Amino acid sequence: MFGYYLQLALRSFRNSRMLTGLMVLAIALGIGASMTTLTVFHVLSGDPIPDKSDRLFYVQLDAADMHGFVAGEEPDRNMTRMDAETLLREARGTRQAMMSGGFVAVQPDGGRTPFFTDARYTSADFFAMFDAPLAHGRAWGAEDDAARARVAVISGETNRKVFGGGDSTGRTLRINGQDFQVIGVLDAWMPTPRFWDLSLQSFNTLESIFVPLSTAIELKLSRMGSMNCWADSGGDFDALNAPCSWVQYWVELPGAADAAAYRDYLQSYSEQQRAAGRFERPANVRLRDVPSLLDHHQVVPSDVRLQLWLALGFLLVCLVNTVGLLLAKSLRRASEIGVRRALGASRREIFTQFIVEAGAIGVAGGICGLGLALLGLWAVRQNPSSYAKLAQLDTTMLLTTFALSIFASLLAGMLPAWRAMQVTPAIQLKSQ
Repeated sequence: MFGYYLQLALRSFRNSRMLTGLMVLAIALGIGASMTTLTVFHVLSGDPIPDKSDRLFYVQLDAADMHGFVAGEEPDRNMTRMDAETLLREARGTRQAMMSGGFVAVQPDGGRTPFFTDARYTSADFFAMFDAPLAHGRAWGAEDDAARARVAVISGETNRKVFGGGDSTGRTLRINGQDFQVIGVLDAWMPTPRFWDLSLQSFNTLESIFVPLSTAIELKLSRMGSMNCWADSGGDFDALNAPCSWVQYWVELPGAADAAAYRDYLQSYSEQQRAAGRFERPANVRLRDVPSLLDHHQVVPSDVRLQLWLALGFLLVCLVNTVGLLLAKSLRRASEIGVRRALGASRREIFTQFIVEAGAIGVAGGICGLGLALLGLWAVRQNPSSYAKLAQLDTTMLLTTFALSIFASLLAGMLPAWRAMQVTPAIQLKSQ
């Protein structure tokens, strides 16, 4: 029967080409606009580490003085070096990492042009915690952190730029005038967003060089990212007891019960530091997993959210227009419906016929809408936004395009199909 209804739909399209074309165009415009913005939203709001995002937690402590204190307010997003090193040393999680962003000068051998690049100063668990894949070599260990070893893990791009690609482990990389031994080269890796430090650009970026934080502090490598000092640091914010928060701290915990226990541990630690006179404010801790952290910081830009709602509103307007066109078309075919009813077609069969016709319009609109969405995404990629290059249609969004177009057209076809099945055959035959 489906084939028969499809034949009726195609015959109807040929008999009213202009009206059919307008309906396909309405669906296509709505789908094109919606899928363009929905794809951008999908890319930016995705889980950057889905296998363990509920087991990675960002730690915040309130170590500031009483100046500007508001009870219960959000503590600084970073922590002091002393607190981070204490938590790292006590190692209450499965893994833990302290880190900060950096900016360094790289001086390649062989007369190649020196360049500046982003760096990440961190501790040994970083690579295992964040599932960073290594194409060559290894990550450094806790003993390298303790020894302030001059070792580095570099990105594949930096490896190609400095060493021409291949396995460069064991070679020397000159950073800020200091020699580092390359012990590892990252494989292709681009978590979106770069969630471990949201104070820096989050999309379409990855640090090029990773070195031990202890080494970076000893060599006074330049850092970048947010920093907050609530007293005079004497110009040395990375001193162990400096009243400055600039270190990001992450911990990996096996489950919800472990997270609750770790939160209690942070609360107890804060109260101990207050009793010792280091912390002035009441204990105020935060422990957020990756999805909660991204949601709290509203990583998806507000303009992208607004554009999504506007596009969905435009799709709704297109559906309303499609409903009107389908109603007009069904009224023009009242005599045809009356004849079919007189020949024995049930109301259910008439309803199904018109729903199949609406679905066929949805498929045609989806195909055209896909083309418009691809054009829209190309336009997005021409923008200077940090996330522009990520606007690509993947398999999930491709399937969503057709699912949304068919669903929208079926929804639009409900009222016209219901009106069509209400046609009384006797009245239509009498009018003939």
